[in-house]
Amino acid sequence: MGKTLVTGAAGFIGSHLSRRLLEEGEEVVGVDCFTDFYDPALKRRNAQELLHLPGFVLREIDLRTAPLDDLVASCDAIFHQAAQAGVRSSWGSMFADYSSINVEATQRLLEACRPHRERLRRFVYASSSSVYGDAPRYPTREEDPTVPVSPYGVTKLAGELLVRLYASQHGLPATSLRYFTVYGPRQRPDMGFHRFLRAIHTGEEIVVYGDGNQTRDFTFVSDAVDANLLALRSTGEPGETFNIGGGERIAVRDVLGLMEEVTGRTARIRHEPRAAGDVLHTGAETSRARDRLGFRPVVPLREGVARMNEWMIRYLRGESE
Repeated sequence: MGKTLVTGAAGFIGSHLSRRLLEEGEEVVGVDCFTDFYDPALKRRNAQELLHLPGFVLREIDLRTAPLDDLVASCDAIFHQAAQAGVRSSWGSMFADYSSINVEATQRLLEACRPHRERLRRFVYASSSSVYGDAPRYPTREEDPTVPVSPYGVTKLAGELLVRLYASQHGLPATSLRYFTVYGPRQRPDMGFHRFLRAIHTGEEIVVYGDGNQTRDFTFVSDAVDANLLALRSTGEPGETFNIGGGERIAVRDVLGLMEEVTGRTARIRHEPRAAGDVLHTGAETSRARDRLGFRPVVPLREGVARMNEWMIRYLRGESE
């Protein structure tokens, strides 16, 4: 086992990944700058729970400005989860944040890795299905065109291209994982499952953009974490990219119906026009990840929704995990 760097360690996926690495005997250096895209107190709560575990160290730094050489030199594996997330907010003046956090910070981290590439087990980059835009077919394969329809998707694709560039030109053992709509406990408050379940429990209206017939391939967070660990152990070619999806493509309206069944409550739904940058459908073809990484999602959607609902009840009560 070694020492692992996890960027965005206090966030949704990063906190789950950090905990799992610690359970597997890794030492983890967690990095987060606690931006205010959503309430930093939620991320600090995630970080506080990790700080109680042996082997975890938190560094509160900004990857865009902090010296990174010593940080990278102390670790032999890197999971780059940190990002400015959100499709709808990536338009307009906020794009500067997306560009600096998702592109410039990624390049700085890759550049810091260059002198240490021989001892680096793996650099795993968290990408997104948003790089595909409105894909020509579903399920979508990694070799299908990448034509993002949001500025967020553009920045995640730029990050991917940087990862591939440093792999091909400098031999960095890097892998990109394209996440398809990850959900589960600790999901960001702006994300769909969190908004939907919270509103169902509190009796608030749920805003659905579009008619609800849009489909998504939903991925439970523990399956996304599994994919990261498999990528760490992979001996594949540097620069490879993998779709990571849950394997159950379902319409948003049917997800809401499932949530009503699980909670025993009725959802109050209001429809608004489809937002710019929202794709109609996503669906992951994951045979490459299965064949080369051994990835197989194991949490069915109904079970995942039930587990997230249990967490939501505790969250609304102000209870810790």
